[in-house]
Amino acid sequence: MPARLHHERIARSDTSPASWLALTHGIYGAGSNWRSIARKVNDRRPEWGVVLVDLRQHGRSEPGEPPHTIGACADDLRALIATLGAELGPVRAIAGHSFGGKVVLAARSLVDVAQTWVLDASPSRRDPSHDRQNVVVRVLELMEHLPRRWAQREDFVDAVVADGLDVGLARWLAMNVVPDPAGDLVLRLDLAALHAMLADYYATDLWDALEAPGGDVEIVIAERSPVLGAPERGRLAAAPPHVHVHTIDAGHWLHIDAPAAVVDLFAAHLP
Repeated sequence: MPARLHHERIARSDTSPASWLALTHGIYGAGSNWRSIARKVNDRRPEWGVVLVDLRQHGRSEPGEPPHTIGACADDLRALIATLGAELGPVRAIAGHSFGGKVVLAARSLVDVAQTWVLDASPSRRDPSHDRQNVVVRVLELMEHLPRRWAQREDFVDAVVADGLDVGLARWLAMNVVPDPAGDLVLRLDLAALHAMLADYYATDLWDALEAPGGDVEIVIAERSPVLGAPERGRLAAAPPHVHVHTIDAGHWLHIDAPAAVVDLFAAHLP
């Protein structure tokens, strides 16, 4: 059974959107990471509402039943889109960053959408050591060695920074240190489930899903990110005409490095 996904709707109070964009996040994140961008996209394109989605094992969504895979995440999203379609109207576009980019690619064959946005994510099967440059694997290994309970969030931030990571990344990760029912601060992430999700992310090849006929696919490459290398960029250059490639001068966290450029892309290219 699909996990029920927490979601937040972004739309202007004076306009009823004709279409909706479902937007999700990368590993360790939450839909709320994209709230500022969603609001600006809605300001620029008020006929489009944005639904910010927390994936399973993230944010306030249900954890879901194993196996924790890209396919399971895609099916969760399919179920949510069916519900939203009945409640709000058509979800005509889906978008995901990093891990979420692979999720929306996998969901592309499960839902009827006009566009799929893949934000600095590779369709390729990959070696996990590649992402040590993006600290994805390193962060998981660090959290496995840190305590689960904290007196205050700043202690968690200090521990992450002491390991050599950026303070901005540390504060972002600290959003996952939350009160439990007893009022203690705990790291809410299920690290074993995240291990499973990342293992499937690296093992899954989704080029066939990207190149299959259907709605448009908008690939957004962060130029200062190592995620999409020369082999992937070469294959994208020869992709079918429904695949469109855009570049942004940003690192992997493009919504933090270059939010205005991300907003411009959505505003210009949503149908």
